[in-house]
Amino acid sequence: METGMHYGKDYKTIPATSVKSGEGVEVVPDVYCYTVQIVNLCFIGDSATNEFVIVDTGTPNRSKEIIAAAEERFGPDCRPKAIILTHGHFDHVGSVIELINHWHIPAYAHPLEMPYLTGQKNYPEPDYTVEGGLVAKMSPIFPIDAIDLDGHVKLLPEDGSVPYLSAFKWIHVPGHAPGQVALFREEDRLLLAADAFVTVKQEDLYKVITQKQEISGPPRYLTTDWKAAKNSVIKLAELKPNIAITGHGKPMTGDQLSESLDRLVRDFDEIAVPKHGRYVSERNET
Repeated sequence: METGMHYGKDYKTIPATSVKSGEGVEVVPDVYCYTVQIVNLCFIGDSATNEFVIVDTGTPNRSKEIIAAAEERFGPDCRPKAIILTHGHFDHVGSVIELINHWHIPAYAHPLEMPYLTGQKNYPEPDYTVEGGLVAKMSPIFPIDAIDLDGHVKLLPEDGSVPYLSAFKWIHVPGHAPGQVALFREEDRLLLAADAFVTVKQEDLYKVITQKQEISGPPRYLTTDWKAAKNSVIKLAELKPNIAITGHGKPMTGDQLSESLDRLVRDFDEIAVPKHGRYVSERNET
């Protein structure tokens, strides 16, 4: 299939991975979390009927791995209904074009992410000056140029519903990215939090590699609006999730999740917000 889709000029493979890369875990029977290098994507659907949706698409040049993981779970020649993009950062859309071309399916995203997915606007430069570890210092090599999905990306429905996932609703959680969304299912209080908060200290290379679990705010080096980021964490904590799958780190559940999320809300400025950096001028505003 010939399309006009293309990645940005700075698109490239990232030299960072974790011990969980290439592994998947069935969080609940219809939700499978799969790790690609340092980021998670999810397959949501019934493995018995092969009806499923993919949430996010991992890092660049990983489409063959993702297709193989899908076929292992849903069978040869399986085909998802759609791709839901929580936001357009490189580690969440890194293989989206290849997957769209392979499966001939649409992607969906929030209206505020469309400029970054249709070739109109690049993301702001990463803030490598934030403290926290080597990944932050590496961040200038991360792709930020807009990709162009050339008509293959659609708007999420205004009513908060999620295409092909009737039990879920999407929730706008900006701060890390203008149009970032989380997905929530009321019946089991399952939250896909995107990068609104994560369960690994994403700036620290050792912790990223080992996947040491601890709740943290959004990755500092790519978060540009800390006031919005704090409000997004508050919004998600108010849902009282029982299970959280975040963009980075292992899923967190039960008391550990509720206690950790409460602590993050209470001490957000201390835990999440950098002490210095180009995007922290509104650090203490509420």
